[in-house]
Amino acid sequence: MSKLNLMERYPKLNRDISKRKEEKTTERIALASKWGWEAFDVKGVCYNGYVYDGRWIPVAKDMIKHYKLKPGAKVLDIGCAKGYFVYDLVQQGMDAHGVDISEYAINCCPPSIKDRLWIADIRDPSWDDLIEDNEYDLVTCIITLPNLNKVEVVNTLRKIQRIGKNAFVTVDTWETEEQRQRMLDWTVTAVYVPDTKEWLEVFKQAGYTGDYDWFWP
Repeated sequence: MSKLNLMERYPKLNRDISKRKEEKTTERIALASKWGWEAFDVKGVCYNGYVYDGRWIPVAKDMIKHYKLKPGAKVLDIGCAKGYFVYDLVQQGMDAHGVDISEYAINCCPPSIKDRLWIADIRDPSWDDLIEDNEYDLVTCIITLPNLNKVEVVNTLRKIQRIGKNAFVTVDTWETEEQRQRMLDWTVTAVYVPDTKEWLEVFKQAGYTGDYDWFWP
């Protein structure tokens, strides 16, 4: 297990955290947690409007290079939203697929990858029957785990460990009190946001040996 900065070339967020804190009303948190139109495309709620702009292309290239993925390698992105990362992986020659809980987001995906995405809840036990051990060459889960509670996080990490030959997750976290406060002001839908030490303990508890990176605004 290694800490890898494979999101280094993803565009840095440029939003006013103090304004985000002011916008984070109980009503808006409830709307964002439904993962519908409001969460993705209403300004001031969560994503603040999410359209394809090629931001995932360098990330896709870096992951393919790091994991030495050959053309046709199978990749699964858990929490794929509108599928833009999946789309860019496919453009780079990967046999990429995505899953997300949001029907709205999946329906907004690029038409060419419609049949590569499915609407599902990663907490669903049926995953154990649908996906074989080591079925994917790489499984990614980017800033999705914090939307689950601790027990669900552990169970999901075990699934990721089982179905992927390689795995990479990114999670919301903090190390200093200043970072913790900024994260609390920033996040809208997160349920479980421990510090980095606790995340490492959770990885250990789940038997997760894949790679990871931290995110804080």
